[in-house]
Amino acid sequence: MDILITNARYAVTSNEKNEILENVSIGITDGKISYIGTDTPSAKKVYDAAGKLIAPGLINSHTHLGMTLLRGWSEGVNLQGFLELVWAAEGAIMDEATCELGTELGALEALLSGTTTTMDMYLNPVATHRGAVRVGLRHIAGPIFFDFPGLDGLQWEQRIERAHQWKDELAKIGGPYIPTYLMPHSTYTDSPENLTQVAQIAKEIGARIHLHVSETEAENTDVAQRYSKTPTEVCRDTGILDVPTIFGHGVHLSDSDMKIASSKGASVGHCPGSNLKLGSGLARFNDMRKAGIAVGLGTDSCASSNDLDMFSVMRMAAHVVALRQSPADVDLTSIVRAATIEAARAVGLADRVGSIEVGKEADLIAIDLQAAHLTPVHNVNALLVFAAGRGDVTDVWVAGDQVVDNRTSTKIDLAGLIKRVNERVKALDPLR
Repeated sequence: MDILITNARYAVTSNEKNEILENVSIGITDGKISYIGTDTPSAKKVYDAAGKLIAPGLINSHTHLGMTLLRGWSEGVNLQGFLELVWAAEGAIMDEATCELGTELGALEALLSGTTTTMDMYLNPVATHRGAVRVGLRHIAGPIFFDFPGLDGLQWEQRIERAHQWKDELAKIGGPYIPTYLMPHSTYTDSPENLTQVAQIAKEIGARIHLHVSETEAENTDVAQRYSKTPTEVCRDTGILDVPTIFGHGVHLSDSDMKIASSKGASVGHCPGSNLKLGSGLARFNDMRKAGIAVGLGTDSCASSNDLDMFSVMRMAAHVVALRQSPADVDLTSIVRAATIEAARAVGLADRVGSIEVGKEADLIAIDLQAAHLTPVHNVNALLVFAAGRGDVTDVWVAGDQVVDNRTSTKIDLAGLIKRVNERVKALDPLR
């Protein structure tokens, strides 16, 4: 074995039985989990997890990492007001180099808080992917599609060309394995004709699709006025749902939409923090799950939710269920799974990550339980959802590579990154 994690007080497996193991060791060989048990087989390196909880790395199923540079920029607004403020700021600074810089910062924030995989939709995906991989994140990205040139200035033909080049770009950059994705922004920024073309390309190159769907009631109304359909029906009728697709948000999916999504195998990235902050609504988490939809959790961007903390997302997801239904309807196991194995299923990685099982890639986090706010432990899932926080994460592995060691990145200098970020965002001063 390359690494043996020993003496873990708990291991939350998120396997099919939802086992929570005690006093366990986990072995890693060639980046994969090769042993789970109570023995201590020999290994090149030993990590003593005494007093710690080992969990699968958390998976953020919908975010925009580069927008860490706009944290706190647009406050006290709904989605439309948010977009107006953010697009102006992005237009001022978000060139290719700045997208890479913002994504480095976002990737580092994610990893330090226990998130090992992100579904990241943002401008200049080659640059963002390069930045995220540099920091050690499993970073799902893909070409972005708008009908109009947008902030990246690309014409539609250039977007199509970049879609065909995307697999080659991924191979050049390397990093932890990710599925191939194409990312049209939404059914209100991409016409049915263009969505049909994206779906065809996805079929040709074996890609999956990620887009915003039914984030607000205003979006549903807009799309209905244009096409006499819901956004989900537009996705169905344009062939988007003929390839594996994950909806961002899905706050206002109707019963019919859920049936369509389930029948087509579509999934949802549920972002309760952003939805609450922007007043977008309370997504029907349990109803989507009952319909057979894989639901992962996400943060959305730092410009709309202000951080990339998946622990707070788990907490808010539980609170939304309690508010929409009742506290008795909060299934803590399902909340933890929505940040781990169900999120992995939603993004197309369930065969590789999201649970602690032999053969899976070793995307793991260690949480220090030696803290006042984590004592005593009566219910491990309740501890993760309602008490633990990102500051409790001490160590992080991605495909067996320790990318966070004792709360410090092994890949990048935080002080240097902060200096570069603060210098770059001075360009926003004229917009204040």
